[in-house]
Amino acid sequence: MHRPVVVGRPVTGRILLVGQAPGDKEPKLGRPFAWTAGKTLFKWFHAALGWTEDEVRDRIYFAAVCRCFPGKRPEGGDRVPAPDEIENCARWLEREFSLLRPALVLPVGKLAITQFLPPAPLNDTIGRAFPITYRGHAADCIPLPHPSGASPWHRMEPGISLLRRALGLVAAHPAVKKSVPSGGASL
Repeated sequence: MHRPVVVGRPVTGRILLVGQAPGDKEPKLGRPFAWTAGKTLFKWFHAALGWTEDEVRDRIYFAAVCRCFPGKRPEGGDRVPAPDEIENCARWLEREFSLLRPALVLPVGKLAITQFLPPAPLNDTIGRAFPITYRGHAADCIPLPHPSGASPWHRMEPGISLLRRALGLVAAHPAVKKSVPSGGASL
């Protein structure tokens, strides 16, 4: 794993987004989802919620299964963190969860989803809301696919429809409604 650690900015909302790990650009730019996958993710939130990237970052806390960039795979692309790396970073996510006590958890991608739900095909998890208990704290969980260009799942059916349904569930969630300032004005 390569330092520095990447974390989200302080938020007042009770929404926690959990990704897999930073890519190679995030440590240089100093924020999670700072590159291509982030552009797609923020387009999704803008379409569903009408929020700009800054509004999303101000209202949703960004965490990750692993805090540091895991490095590249020899054949190209980012390496998926190993089980021991996930275990080494678990205390960070546990502590963030304990401090934030989110009402809504948005795991992004299979690795993040499996931190909260049993492994299952994306077709069985995306587009649904699940009640979860994580480290003794109850929350709602709405999984999202990973927005990277490496996976075409969210760009073809049933991914398109299931993603749209998931974003509709996010938009209707009480934690999202509570994160908008009085009168719905932008931050």
